[in-house]
Amino acid sequence: MRHGRLGRRRIWASLLLILSLVAIAGETWAEPKTEKTFTAVVTDAQGIDTEIRNLIFYWEEKVSETAFVPHELRHLPVKRGSTTNNIPFDKIKQVETKPAGSEGITVLVTLANGKTGEFVLTIPGSFRGESDFGQADVQAKSVAKVVLK
Repeated sequence: MRHGRLGRRRIWASLLLILSLVAIAGETWAEPKTEKTFTAVVTDAQGIDTEIRNLIFYWEEKVSETAFVPHELRHLPVKRGSTTNNIPFDKIKQVETKPAGSEGITVLVTLANGKTGEFVLTIPGSFRGESDFGQADVQAKSVAKVVLK
């Protein structure tokens, strides 16, 4: 009688272990989420166009004198009045910059649906990605226009 109970316990324990391993392995076998990539033509203040694939808005957060945390965004962080917006790249058709004022870099954003709005960048970052000649990085302060494809 005693051997029968021990045998059942071992079977149940083995089944529980197998089910746990299958559940954990199932999570690792799931397809990874791929983020949408964006391509844009970035025109700098000198009028030079650069096609940039896998476009991100990049900035570094300073956490100490020698340490920075990189941020790679697929949205444009802007502010109008006291409202802060994060406009996703997939909603943007075009971004035009105006000369930097006392509030920062002013941008005119045209959405894919035709609506426009004037905002101020909340972060002085850069538009970064891959060009035909390698990694491209265009500082927002030197951008004239960004046209997303």
